[in-house]
Amino acid sequence: MTGTANGSGGRALAAAKLILGWVALLWVLEAVDQATGNALDTFGVRPRRLDELVDVIPSAFMHFGFEHLMANTVPLLVLGFLAALRGTARFLTVALIIVVTSGLGVWLIAPEGSNTAGASGLIFGLFGYLLVRGFVDRRITDVALGAVVAVFYGSILWGVLPTQSGISWQGHLFGLVGGVLAARLTAEPRALGESRPAWH
Repeated sequence: MTGTANGSGGRALAAAKLILGWVALLWVLEAVDQATGNALDTFGVRPRRLDELVDVIPSAFMHFGFEHLMANTVPLLVLGFLAALRGTARFLTVALIIVVTSGLGVWLIAPEGSNTAGASGLIFGLFGYLLVRGFVDRRITDVALGAVVAVFYGSILWGVLPTQSGISWQGHLFGLVGGVLAARLTAEPRALGESRPAWH
């Protein structure tokens, strides 16, 4: 029992360190951006330009001002921590899948002349990942966690609709798709190998 508690505590501490470090990096980058006259905004994704494909990943770490970053900070801290509780290596894989899927979606269908950056695609992806992870891994505790996440953050789903000017619904939509895809691709081997559900 002590070992389990220590293991859970260790995972929680590792998850907290990872996501706090991640968010701290975003703030440092935005401070550099502001200090250099928004020089880092060039790392946003401009659609359908081949040379912009290299910015698909960096764009998820850039923001257009501290207000933009502030809006993303709390949900990223909360959803990132919850997602990272299953292990930091799995989280990093999940985040990579989401960021690439979201960024490629923006690159493919965002309006001509736009420049898209920010962590919101990752946030939508983590939301989708947490919603379906329990069903994919067949863990009743994760299904319950997904239900709680849906209650508190379900309203963000409006963000996948093209209702607000200046908001990348493309990044949100493809981020959500990336989260569901990440849940499937990173499913626990036991869940994939079972022929019948075994909830635990």
